[in-house]
Amino acid sequence: MTEIVTAGVLVIGDEILSGRTKDQNIGFIAEYLTNIGIDLREVRVVADDEAAIIEALDALRARYHYVFTTGGIGPTHDDVTADAVAKAFGVGIDHHPEVVARFRERFTEAELNEARLRMTRIPDGAELIQSATILAPGFKIGNVIVLAGVPSIMQAMMDIVSPKLKSGARMLSETIRANAREGDIGGPLRKLAEAHPEAIIGSYPFLDEDRKPNTNLVVRSRDPEVLRAAVAAVKEMLTTLHVPH
Repeated sequence: MTEIVTAGVLVIGDEILSGRTKDQNIGFIAEYLTNIGIDLREVRVVADDEAAIIEALDALRARYHYVFTTGGIGPTHDDVTADAVAKAFGVGIDHHPEVVARFRERFTEAELNEARLRMTRIPDGAELIQSATILAPGFKIGNVIVLAGVPSIMQAMMDIVSPKLKSGARMLSETIRANAREGDIGGPLRKLAEAHPEAIIGSYPFLDEDRKPNTNLVVRSRDPEVLRAAVAAVKEMLTTLHVPH
């Protein structure tokens, strides 16, 4: 079996915690990683506080193959992610000459102020994540991938960095509509899950087109044979309950 590759996400920003900005990145990254065979195992949200970022970063990067951060690499005083990452890895940080050169092509000397130059500061030894359409780059250092907080820029950075990531076997899934309330199938479903420990079986209640309680059963496995057997067992369980599906 192919190695399982894992990841954590660290969302950085006072504006997320205050509710002023609604996060749009977690769901995108989760789906993106699932599609390329990387398991997202944990998400943390911290303020624009250097010590908090370092603490969370150290915990996540020791636990997972990759850590993706979003936010805090802009031009203002509270954008402290790059400094925190440099301190976490024990390296220096300075204006990256390649990024500075790109900024000089874009801005006049008057426009290239201290605030804009903050975005050119990259930890020593980091690999840039940039393209012709991305002005201020993200970067990768060790197993940490530092991405922008703006969703459109973050998504572009994911496309750039993803081909260089190690991935594992993709998680396969199949959804079965139960046409039953979750409480009606909870007991049999628990027994079925115990009988198929290699599969992941989840139940997700929803209101159907008639506004009646219903449930989707989702079966997941990396092994097609395991998935097939568990799906068959779920369908058989629903049949024995005289529930159409």
